[in-house]
Amino acid sequence: MPSTKATAVLVLGVLALLTGPLVGGLVPAVVALGLARQARADLVASCGYLTGGERLRSGEVLALVGVGLAALALVVAALAAILAAVDPIPHDFPDTVD
Repeated sequence: MPSTKATAVLVLGVLALLTGPLVGGLVPAVVALGLARQARADLVASCGYLTGGERLRSGEVLALVGVGLAALALVVAALAAILAAVDPIPHDFPDTVD
């Protein structure tokens, strides 16, 4: 019998991967990683009755990649803000001209 929690972890992992660059991927990733812990305990406690170990592992990996993409998006945004503040675009005309 397939584990529904493992399937949910996989779905949340895919969602985290797709929304990771938008930083909103942190929410499904954290939920997926928390649910993965419960699903792993259920799989171990079932002594082979429940299946879904591959889904569980794939979901965990996708959630971690989503977290990485969100972190990368934050770093890129921070660097863009720093560069915009430090080196404004030079103008070819005087500041008094609109």
